[in-house]
Amino acid sequence: MRYNIIVISMILLVFASCDDKKTNKPTSQQVPAKKEIKIPDFNADSAYHYVKKQVDFGPRVPGSEAHSQCADWFVDFFNEKADTVFVQNFRTRLYNGRGIDGKNIIASFNPEAKKRILLGAHWDSRPFADHDPDEKNWNTPIDGANDGASGVGVLMEIARILKEQPINIGVDIILFDLEDYGAPQYLNLMTNNDWALGSQYWSKNPHIYNYRAYFGLLLDMVGASDPRFPKEYYSQQFAPSLSNDVWRIAREIGYSDYFINEIGHPINDDHIYVNVNANIPMIDIIHLVDSEETSFYPYWHTLKDNIEQIDPKTLGMVGDVVLNVIYRQ
Repeated sequence: MRYNIIVISMILLVFASCDDKKTNKPTSQQVPAKKEIKIPDFNADSAYHYVKKQVDFGPRVPGSEAHSQCADWFVDFFNEKADTVFVQNFRTRLYNGRGIDGKNIIASFNPEAKKRILLGAHWDSRPFADHDPDEKNWNTPIDGANDGASGVGVLMEIARILKEQPINIGVDIILFDLEDYGAPQYLNLMTNNDWALGSQYWSKNPHIYNYRAYFGLLLDMVGASDPRFPKEYYSQQFAPSLSNDVWRIAREIGYSDYFINEIGHPINDDHIYVNVNANIPMIDIIHLVDSEETSFYPYWHTLKDNIEQIDPKTLGMVGDVVLNVIYRQ
C-alpha cells in the first residue's frame, strides 16, 4: 500500500509540474527580445559636397597636380574618420607600355573584427574625353564627376557615419587608382587588362597579408539623375546570392524603380579582379542603360561628365542601400 501511495504522490507531482509549465508565462529573460536594427540616415547633401570637392581639384589624372592634391585630402579625411589608413603606392604599365605610379587608399574601421565587408570605388578620372561628340576634345581630361567621384563621395559619407555610429563588423573602404586609363577608343585597340590597374594590383597584393572579406560592393557612376541599376552581368555570375540580396534590400526600402530586377550588360570593372585574384565575392552597383550603342549613361567619357550631372537624390538612394546592407549584417 505504501508503494502505491508513493507512486500516486509522484504522479501528482508530475501533473502539478506539467500544470505549472502550462500556466507559467515566459518572461523576457526566457525569450530573448528581437534585436532592433537601427539604420543610420544617409546625408545626400554631405555626399554631394564630397563629390564637388573632388571635382574642384580638377581632373584627377594620375601624375597630375590635381591627382596629388586630391590624394592628400583623402588621406587627411580618412585619418580623421577611420581607425587605420593605408596608402598603397604602386607602379604599373599603361596600354602603351609607359610606366606610371598609382596610389590605392584604404580606410579600415574596426580592424580587429574577423568578419569584414569591402566597399570600393575608383578615384582617378579619365585623361581622354574620347566619347565626346566633338573630336577636338578627345585628348582632353574629364572631370569624372559621375564616373569616379560619385562613388567616392558616397563612401566618404559612409565613413563619416561609421565614425559616429560604429558597428561590430569590420569595414574596409578602398579607393582604387588607375581604373580609367585604358586605351582611347580612337586607337581601336581591343584591350581589357589595360583598365582597372589599381584593383589588379591590390587584388594580387592586398594591403594586409592574406586579407579576407565576407563580400564586397563596388560603386561606379552612382550620381546621375534618374539612374538605372540592373544587376551587372559579371556580378550575377560571380556572386548571385549577394547580388540578389542587395536588390531585395533596395526593393524593401522603396527603390525598385531604380534597382531594376534584371540582368545588365557585362562590365569590365574593378570587381572582376577582386573576384578572380582575391577570391572575394564582389558586385558592381553601376548605372547602365539598355541600349545597343552603349552601356553607359549619356555623358560617359565626355567633357559633360561634370558636377552639373550629379543629383543628390541618386547619391542618397545608393548610400541608403549600402548602409542597409552593412548595418543588417
